[in-house]
Parts: sequence; C-alpha cells; structure tokens
Amino acid sequence: MEKMQPEDLTSMVQNLMLDFADLTGLQPQGRAPRRYLWTDAFAVCNFLELYGRTGEKRFEQLALELVGQVHDILGRHRGDDRRTGWISGLDDEHGAIHPTAGGLRIGKEMNERRFDEPYNEELEWDRDGQYYHYLTKWMHALNRVSRVRGEAVYNRWAIELAKAVHARFVYVLPSGNRKGMYWKMSIDLSCPLVSSMGHHDPLDGLVTYLQLQTAAKHFNPAAGSVLDAEVEDMVHLCRGKDWTTDDPLGIGELLSFACKLAQLILHEGLPYEDVLEVLLKSSRSSLESFEGRSFFRLPAQYRLAFRELGLSIGIRAMGKLLKLFEQAPEDSERTRSLHAQARDLIKYAPLSDVIEEYWLMPEHRNTGGWLAHRDINMVMLATSLAPDGYLSL
Repeated sequence: MEKMQPEDLTSMVQNLMLDFADLTGLQPQGRAPRRYLWTDAFAVCNFLELYGRTGEKRFEQLALELVGQVHDILGRHRGDDRRTGWISGLDDEHGAIHPTAGGLRIGKEMNERRFDEPYNEELEWDRDGQYYHYLTKWMHALNRVSRVRGEAVYNRWAIELAKAVHARFVYVLPSGNRKGMYWKMSIDLSCPLVSSMGHHDPLDGLVTYLQLQTAAKHFNPAAGSVLDAEVEDMVHLCRGKDWTTDDPLGIGELLSFACKLAQLILHEGLPYEDVLEVLLKSSRSSLESFEGRSFFRLPAQYRLAFRELGLSIGIRAMGKLLKLFEQAPEDSERTRSLHAQARDLIKYAPLSDVIEEYWLMPEHRNTGGWLAHRDINMVMLATSLAPDGYLSL
C-alpha cells in the first residue's frame, strides 16, 4: 500500500474518530451512550491530537464531552444495580466535584460477579468491575487534557483517582514485609475479583504516577510530592521484575512506557534511567520472541486487531524515543548506552506498517473479528496512525 500523505492520514483519523463518536453515542446527542474506559482513554488522546493537527475546536470539545460522559456513567453505579449514585458514595454535588474519588467502572456489559457466585475465569472477562491498567489509562488521558488546556483540575482528578485506587489495589502480603497488587476489583473497590497481579501493572503505575506528579509540580510547586508514597510502593513492586512478554499488546505497552519514561527523564530530570534500561532490554527480548512467530499469517477473523495495533503504537513510540535521544546531550555513558538500545529497536519499525496496512484494508474490517470489537479497534487504529496525542507528555 502506498504511504499516505499527512493530510490523508489526518483525514483517515478524523473519519475513524467521528464514526466512533457517532457509534458510541458521544455525538450527536439523543442516544444512550456506550462507554468503555480503555477505549475512551485512547479516544480522548486522539481527539486532542486532531485538535492539535487541525486547530478545530470541535475536536477539543469532543475530548471534553467524552471526559464528562465517562465520569457521569462509569463513575456511577450501573442502571441494573440496586445501588445508585456515585461509586465513591459522595452525594451528587460533591461527586460531581470529585468524579474519580471512587474509581471508575470498566464498562463491561455484564454486571460484576455477586459475592455468592462461584468464580468463572472465562466469564470474568465479560463482567464489570475495576481494572487497574484501565484506570491508569484514564489517568493518562486526564493528564493530557490538563496539559493541552493548561488547567490543573483534570490532573487533580487523575491524582484523586490514583490515590483512591492505589489504596485498594495495593496490599500488604501476609508475610508483612512485601506488597502485592490485585488485577481486578469490585465496582465499589470493596474486594478483589481477581487476586493475581497484572504482569505490567506496577510498571504502568510507576510511569503514570511520575507523569501526574510532574504535571502537578508545574501547576503548583508545592504539589510536587503528592504521590511520593504511591511512587515508592511501585518502585518496590517493580524491583527485580522481568517485563518480557509474548503478547503483542503487552509489548506495545512496554515500548510506550519506555517512550513516556524517557520524556520524564530527559525533559524533567527524573532519575529513573535504571528502570528505562530494564524496559528497553525487556522490549528487545519480547520483540525478538514475537518476530519468530507466524502471528500475521492467520486470517482476519482469528486475529484481535486492537492487540496488534497496541504493538504498532508501541513501535511508533520507538521513533519518538529515538528522536528524544538524538536531541538530548549524551553527557554520560548511561545516556549513550540507552540511545544505542533505542537505535537497536528501530529496526522493528516495518512491523507497524505491516499491521496498519492490513487493518486499513476494508475487507479486513468487515470480518466478525473486527466487528465484534469495533469500537476499540477503530480507536486503536486511529492512535497508531497518529500516535502523538497518546505518546507525548
């Protein structure tokens, strides 16, 4: 497929995101909205990217309206739940001021598992609750809105969300000298629904908390330590971990974390080069393993586009990471080593083109596999095509 010109790329992303707005009830108004936290977090970043590319205020407005819908829907109990109001338990007035104080629901179609129901691993994927790695995506989206608009309130909501969920997802192990994390919590954060820890959740939390805390300091120098205790927990949970994975979405996340952390190191002077080094090494091992698989030979109906597009987004992040190092002074042996590792990863850049070209073909977007996850697939494709709204801090 011939490489798209920038104006054609912007037009494609615009069409994808306007279709998403229509299909999920964001705009035009009048239909019951369908909100899903992960998808909506990426969508907010995409609308901000379109606003930056075109200067059209309607895209900024779509991002803000989406934030409002997510808080109003996923920050409250479900319509089929006996409980009502804000998940946090705050009254309507205070809940609107602190919409993230009780966390945010995933947005799954099925209600969460009742306490008297047996655990079913397969069914749990379809049930509502709270996922840590979805919540961090929303923290990131709120932070991006704060930075684009220069308004502290969105980052404050992100920090309130971080504090609320960290206190419930992170716990002390029975031994008393170590901590762990739950993968999934109940809607009201009162109990774990899946007790195991997500492979990359501590890393996700560390990078996201550092991002929020750095932004808070820019808005108010006195707030520069607002998440120190939470950051310390994540540093502890990350220590000694191997992040290598063979999941394409997981690899993409590793690469995206590396890009975000590098910005915080190179632009903000944060001392986390050791974490970045482990991240880059784990990314390389993961990509080497993935490259040897026959993943892309499967027919479209057997492939999950959003997971592949997550990898594509991460590979796009490597181009941005390399530019960051090229523009930064290599004033230490460690910086030169990190730059060399980033250069080594750029050889995987063609993988992103392969993934995008495949899912841009109309016949591949008319299969049951694509349509079953259409909302998230559309948004992740748009992010891959124009990733700066998501990757830039």
